[in-house]
Amino acid sequence: MSEIAIRVRDLDKVYSIGVSENKSDTLVGSIANMLKSPIRNFRNLKNLHNADSSDRIDRFSALKDINFDIPFGEATAIIGRNGAGKSTLLKIISRITDPTNGKIEIFGRVSSLLEIGTGFHPELTGRENVYLNGTILGMRKHEIDNKFDEIVEFSGIHKFIDTPTKRYSSGMRIRLAFSVAANLEAEILLIDEVLAVGDAEFQKKCLNKMNEVTGQGRTVLFISHNMGAVKELCTRGIVLDHGRMVFDGKINDSILKYYEIVKDNKDLVTNSNKLVTLGSPLLDNKNDFILDSWLPFKISIPISCYRMIRDPRLIWIIEDFMGQQMINLSLDSTQIGVEVIEGQKVIEVEFPTLWFSPGIYSAHFKILVHDTKESGGGQFNSEKIFFDVPGNDEAIKSGFYTGEFSTALAPVVKWNVKDLANEVVIERNPELDSLSY
Repeated sequence: MSEIAIRVRDLDKVYSIGVSENKSDTLVGSIANMLKSPIRNFRNLKNLHNADSSDRIDRFSALKDINFDIPFGEATAIIGRNGAGKSTLLKIISRITDPTNGKIEIFGRVSSLLEIGTGFHPELTGRENVYLNGTILGMRKHEIDNKFDEIVEFSGIHKFIDTPTKRYSSGMRIRLAFSVAANLEAEILLIDEVLAVGDAEFQKKCLNKMNEVTGQGRTVLFISHNMGAVKELCTRGIVLDHGRMVFDGKINDSILKYYEIVKDNKDLVTNSNKLVTLGSPLLDNKNDFILDSWLPFKISIPISCYRMIRDPRLIWIIEDFMGQQMINLSLDSTQIGVEVIEGQKVIEVEFPTLWFSPGIYSAHFKILVHDTKESGGGQFNSEKIFFDVPGNDEAIKSGFYTGEFSTALAPVVKWNVKDLANEVVIERNPELDSLSY
């Protein structure tokens, strides 16, 4: 058997957009549609399979010139912003859609979980859908028989296994679908952002299962915006941006590259409505988002209130590069000493030295307004700013670094090794033990 599980070479995927195609469910209807506009349909059909056609002006390149190899037993994350081409890549690998150009070689059976309840029929029971989905994934009946009890136990829905899945909640469907995909004997497992549906307990259970799968020498290709889950599961990351592969390397470096892309392509549109407009947050009144972790700093944001806002709640949140909240500050304006906010204001928070570990962090602001008919209301979020904390030589010398075991904080500490022989020893006076008060 080849040491490579998936080989991708010169992969392109081009979609046709802005073309209205009238399709019919019957042969007669299809012929009638073709006769109504033969020239239009002929051109559409030709151009859908010809990405280089000069006649096309309505093409969208979802993937462009993708090349990589995935060895057996490796857990790899596909990382990127929305629209980067991650799901398209997994759909091509799972043979749901065809590439426009290029070649993919797959060595082994593939089990994929790309959408909630993919391959499930709503009228069939959970039991019947286990067999249906397992068959779609290429498993034989005796293989499904051997794994059935394990699948049901993992999903935790044994009481409802003979209930039609149309009566399942989305969480129940995803639990059963993941159980089928993860427990059947496929060499390659493709997972696309489905763990966000389950609760925290089930997500942890899924991650443990995928760790077990990779420990068995099987291959996992994983898409998620949860950088904590990505870092825990995967050892390698492939970063996509606008359909192109921009990075391929260790998972920590891949996550940092992803946040660099997010930071460089942030949405400059401010959050505004008839009540309030939020500007762009600033770090120390500058757009140069570099923070010295050993110095105090200030985060500020300009806001414009078109009506008087009485006692809003003001929130500042700082997150690390995995999306974990480092700081969450929340106060009513009256607690700050301001009963109402109106007109042009700047809201700022001064922070002491926090000793952040070197890395990339984000900060954003929220303002919560009481939801009343008179004032409007709701929650208004600013855009995120991303700031870098460069390496601090003093912190590194004191024992903190940005390796595989990097911590959230990196204070400068002093180490001392004292010789006990030179320490003053205070002897206990036995006479004092008998004193009473």
